[in-house]
Amino acid sequence: MSDPSPKIVVDHVTKIYRTRKRRDTFLGRFLPDLRPTIRELKAVDDVSLEITTGDFVAIIGPSGCGKTTVLRMMDGLIFPDSGEVRVNGTPVLGPRAECGFIFQDFGLYPWRTVIDNVAFGPELRGVPRNVRYELARKHIDLVGLKGFETSFPHQLSGGMQQRVGIARMLSAEPEIMLMDEPFGALDALTRRTMQFELIRILAAEGSATSVFVTHDLDEAILLADKVVIMSARPGRVKEIVNIPFARSERGEALLETSMFAELRHHLWLGVHAEQPL
Repeated sequence: MSDPSPKIVVDHVTKIYRTRKRRDTFLGRFLPDLRPTIRELKAVDDVSLEITTGDFVAIIGPSGCGKTTVLRMMDGLIFPDSGEVRVNGTPVLGPRAECGFIFQDFGLYPWRTVIDNVAFGPELRGVPRNVRYELARKHIDLVGLKGFETSFPHQLSGGMQQRVGIARMLSAEPEIMLMDEPFGALDALTRRTMQFELIRILAAEGSATSVFVTHDLDEAILLADKVVIMSARPGRVKEIVNIPFARSERGEALLETSMFAELRHHLWLGVHAEQPL
């Protein structure tokens, strides 16, 4: 059973991105105006969200609505202009040891073998060599890559590289797993396989709190306990949809049920209403 206490609290958060651009004007006939102009883009506005310990939360919404911005603020990679993000009750002031992050582009070190990539997190924590490699082998086996320990990333398919990314995050033993469209670069068949693999892996590993950004509505329903629908930029929390399926029901047959179709349609309406005309 999940601990009902909030693991992550996003409290009235607003984020504005500022860029500098040179002006295309002249102060005189031959004197260009070199003073920069500042452009402001409000990515998210007054976003509040509580994520309970052990929950799997998916965040969906139209492109540019600030999904990744919210995720990166949870890990302390960027900071809000107003409001606060708290993890385990304390403000997020920088990258947190409790959090593991998977990026869409795999983010593997090309000069490291599979086992060296997976052992990287424990290595940073100062875990002894024999212990961290034992931990790495355990998670390589868990994600189905036993026998590829000495391969380099360029020798692996996209799906296999993403398995390495998952194993690397798991070997760091995070309390919170943050995933930014980790299957977005994969073909449809590999993506579906990886979705079911992630369900299996999380069931084997226990109840880490997970936040998953995606554009794929089926993926959100298959994986999540709750789906957060965000509005168009500046992103706000438009609706939180509870997913009624038990983890044990998350299989291929679920995709063909009428309840799954109804949920997909509800999410599609919520996101489609936010798309610009």
